[in-house]
Amino acid sequence: MARVVVDVMLKPEILDPQGQAVQRALPRLGFESIADVRQGKRFELEVEGPVDDAALTRIHEMAETFLANTVIEDFTVKVEEEK
Repeated sequence: MARVVVDVMLKPEILDPQGQAVQRALPRLGFESIADVRQGKRFELEVEGPVDDAALTRIHEMAETFLANTVIEDFTVKVEEEK
């Protein structure tokens, strides 16, 4: 089985209130050098069979229609090395 990872992040022009809350809290916790925080989602998909171009196309379609709101979010799809 192969693992495909879909990372979903808010587009840069979209306000990220959760990321901003984390950024404001970090100095109080002793983490002074963090300039910006953006929060996102990570989906790890265990795929049966080969991860060929057809499988990646279907995963890309799934991400675009179900995992990400493409109006406000961008996503990336990558295959992780088998361990």
